[in-house]
Amino acid sequence: MLNDRSSPLSLLATRRSGRAAEMVAPGPSEAELSQILQIAMRTPDHGKIAPWRFVVIEREQRDALAKLLHRALDENDPGAGPAHHAKAERFAHQGEALVVVLSAPVAGHKVPVWEQELAAGAAAMNLLHAAHALGYVGSWLTGWAAYDPSVRAAFAQGPDERIVGFMFLGSPGLELQERPRPDPADIVRRWSPSQ
Repeated sequence: MLNDRSSPLSLLATRRSGRAAEMVAPGPSEAELSQILQIAMRTPDHGKIAPWRFVVIEREQRDALAKLLHRALDENDPGAGPAHHAKAERFAHQGEALVVVLSAPVAGHKVPVWEQELAAGAAAMNLLHAAHALGYVGSWLTGWAAYDPSVRAAFAQGPDERIVGFMFLGSPGLELQERPRPDPADIVRRWSPSQ
């Protein structure tokens, strides 16, 4: 059954990340991106509080994103040189579509913040699964930009919101290569209660 690309399990078993720098057109259409985001929201959500946010950066806004990254490097990284700025420029322009996923925990809620943050991560993973189901490749990137205070402030709407990742979507420019996966024997065990 896992060899059948149309089966849900095969879809899950074949999803893998692509390099954002190698993505090419086409990327998701507006309707497909809307569908991807709706599926991303279908994640476990204790308390029904939707502790995540999605910020879509349009193609014509990539220059503005690059300026934000350059400014953040100048303000917050005194060691940033020309190579750092060149890398930031490339980062801002890669992929065909870009969604910034944020964790937006509801302060003081009975659901612990940790569970709310896990839900935001699950929403990001659902976004990647939805993109894969539509035939696109995704890349979940963080790096310095996800933790920079100036970059966070540009996307967050509250003091507790944090960037989960920059989700780049597009078509693979190169054939995706499978990478080694963990051996289940190394990470799965059966619980043995102590007497």
